Amino acid sequence: MKYADPDNPHVVGGGKNVYGAALGILMLETHFPRIPGDVGHAASWPFPVHYKIVSGASAEKVVCHQAEGMLDKFITAGQELVTMGVDGIATTCGFMSLFQAEMAAALNVPVASSSLMQVPMVQATLTPGKRVGILTISATTLTQEHLSAVNVPVDTPVMGTEQGQEFTRAILGDEPYLDVAQSSADILQAGRAFCDKHPELGAIVLECTNMVPYAAQLQRALGIPVYSIYSFLSWFQAGLAPRSFAPDSF
Repeated sequence: MKYADPDNPHVVGGGKNVYGAALGILMLETHFPRIPGDVGHAASWPFPVHYKIVSGASAEKVVCHQAEGMLDKFITAGQELVTMGVDGIATTCGFMSLFQAEMAAALNVPVASSSLMQVPMVQATLTPGKRVGILTISATTLTQEHLSAVNVPVDTPVMGTEQGQEFTRAILGDEPYLDVAQSSADILQAGRAFCDKHPELGAIVLECTNMVPYAAQLQRALGIPVYSIYSFLSWFQAGLAPRSFAPDSF
């Protein structure tokens, strides 16, 4: 809430349609199950969020075909969320990094398009010689353009979950059912293979927003930090609506 008169906290300003939710999330148009922890499961968040579905933005189109022809739809949906009253915009797919610059320019509020935006920051926290790795739903279609669009070094190690039995198949195929146990096994298998291939890994960033429910188990299995869209948007929200520690009279 903005105060119309900073010297009189009893007078507040308006200008929005809806109050109390600073973060707006642009959703792909999907029907696969979104379990607790998933960015698209509203109960995942300890703060209120607004959602807007982007018509025609299937997971397969965004992940496998670079969201071709979808930029204007994402901008229009983002503008609707801003008009509603949000102070920042996020998306539900790490592959949306391709549109980061265009969306930030068009929406006039901070934009957090992709979990991949964490990679440079996480790298800065690591011991010299250690590297960040990216675990993605589709290593075959995560291009250098997706990385460079959000200032991620193009030589960053990448591992996909395509070799698993369930997770990639169910999400990209927009299946109505999801074997959660097998999805977890797929992600753990990929994570272990990633660390075996790149023993220099000091942390992992999960590209895919649907991987969040498995992040804690993955971290325990690998013994290194695991970052996700949940960690990223929790940080983003902390700037949009900082927690107040001051007494009312302060």
